[in-house]
Order: sequence, then C-alpha cells, then structure tokens
Amino acid sequence: MNKAELVDAIAADADLSKAAAQRALDSFINNVTKALASGDTVSLIGFGSFSVTERQARTGRNPRTGEEITIEASQGVKFSAGASLKAAVQKKK
Repeated sequence: MNKAELVDAIAADADLSKAAAQRALDSFINNVTKALASGDTVSLIGFGSFSVTERQARTGRNPRTGEEITIEASQGVKFSAGASLKAAVQKKK
C-alpha cells in the first residue's frame, strides 16, 4: 500500500473527503517527525512505538575496493510493533 492508497482507505473508513484524509495523514507524519526530531518517543498503544536510536561509529569496508573505512556515528528511527499489531499479522495455521 502506498500513500495514495492509504489516503483512499482513511477517507473511506472515516467518511472523510480525500483532501481531509490527506491533511490528516500529513499532519500525523509531520507531528511524529517533529516529536522524533526533538528526541521524544511516539507510543500508540496496541499499534507500536517510534523512537530514535543511536548508532555507534564503526569500521566498515568499501564493497568495490575492499578498503577499510570509518562509518561515523548516526541516529536512526526504530519502530517496535505493539501486541495488537503483532497478533493481527500472525498467520493462522
């Protein structure tokens, strides 16, 4: 599912216009981004949590030349699925 398909699904489920659903989705994305950029964690009970993780500097290898390179420390975003989301995606046997 891409963003346009998600907007269509939100519009249908919430009985909104596509424009209103687009604004709601954009607002959600912008607010999660702002919270993570300021160092906060975003927790949606049952769905999951978004958080910022720290990656340590490390030594890597250039795949073309095999030369060792230093990879600088950086930050990344982690998503941890909540119990309800995990249960929903489990395949029934």
